Amino acid sequence: MHVVVLGAGVIGLATAWCLSRDGHRVTLVERNQGVALETSYANGGQLSYSYVAPLASPSVLPRLPPWLLSADAPLRFRPEADLQQWRFCLAFLLACTQKQADLTTRQLLALSFYSRALTRELVERESLDFAYARSGKLVVHSDATTHASACRLLDYQASLGCEQRALDADACVALEPALAHMRPLLAGGIHTPSEDAGDCYLFCVGMERLLRAAGATFLLGETVQRLRAEGGRVVAAETAQGAVEGDAYVLATGNRSVPLAREVGIRLPMYPLKGYSLTVPIADDAGAPRVSVTDYAQKVVYARLGESLRVAGMAEIAGHSADPDPKRIALLARQAASRFPGAGDYEGAHAWCGLRPATPKGPPVLGATPYPNLMLNVGHGALGFTLAMGSAQVVADLVAARTPVIPLDGFTLEPSR
Repeated sequence: MHVVVLGAGVIGLATAWCLSRDGHRVTLVERNQGVALETSYANGGQLSYSYVAPLASPSVLPRLPPWLLSADAPLRFRPEADLQQWRFCLAFLLACTQKQADLTTRQLLALSFYSRALTRELVERESLDFAYARSGKLVVHSDATTHASACRLLDYQASLGCEQRALDADACVALEPALAHMRPLLAGGIHTPSEDAGDCYLFCVGMERLLRAAGATFLLGETVQRLRAEGGRVVAAETAQGAVEGDAYVLATGNRSVPLAREVGIRLPMYPLKGYSLTVPIADDAGAPRVSVTDYAQKVVYARLGESLRVAGMAEIAGHSADPDPKRIALLARQAASRFPGAGDYEGAHAWCGLRPATPKGPPVLGATPYPNLMLNVGHGALGFTLAMGSAQVVADLVAARTPVIPLDGFTLEPSR
């Protein structure tokens, strides 16, 4: 079968790889002149398999007013005359129940653990050079109340398959000596040794190399303008360069998937969450963490990627522009410098921002549409790198009419209302 994959970020590339291994002829269509140049380019770098709880939860509700009123808050909202934005926000608020959050967490953990197994299998089998490290993850708390709350969740997390342990402040510094500067602020931390880190862009470049060697075709610099459907099937992806025809199609164009799907009568429950990152060349090896660190209070993640430190955070519900806000970049640099001051030159770091394609409840949308030859692989939010291989294999199984390993409850397209 000839399968056309629309989008060559980490989701599209992983999907193409799984399809190629099934023996399909694969064509990838990407609007940029290279792979992974948008949301996949400089994300947080953490393959965070045990930390997939959705942003929508009861705990976020009391924080929303102060967050939305503060220019320095990790979550910022800029209202627009955009029905898609308001639909997303309303659905997000409705999803902030304990029942929904627990259900979503269980669903996402199943997909993330499956993705971890597939990613590690790929790394062991193929020669991919992407600063991969099985470094573990340490979530540090500067507030005793939030640390105590995280400790109370350990048994529940363990029942879902997570391997974690609580650490006091001294144990955090013993595990990661680069935290010594933070010692007076630390209340404790939660260590998860099973988490990984890697450079998503380099992973994607490696996947492109593997796919080209396997015979996949790349149509780079070609923007899909619309999907053409006839007789209840998608028959072409229209670009300025002409129609791309195939037997089946996978929509994996991130936020661009929303207008493309709308053209064929499908409403995707997605909205972009803008996030920021800094890539800091490490100046002092001892000053940069080797364990991936998440600062719970500031909602900032730190991942060592070879000779660089990736710093990432923030979420903005603020439209469709990927233009960075210099004030937010400066804030992220100040936050990083306060935590790991000796790691490198934060003001001279490479700054980036991207639009994470998010759903209100949290899980991505995978699989079938009203068109039997059109599949979805969209809406991964901040977990695209983490969930890429698992989501790709689910979609490849569905294309091949196989039953996926994990249940699809919570991941399929909901009927439009």
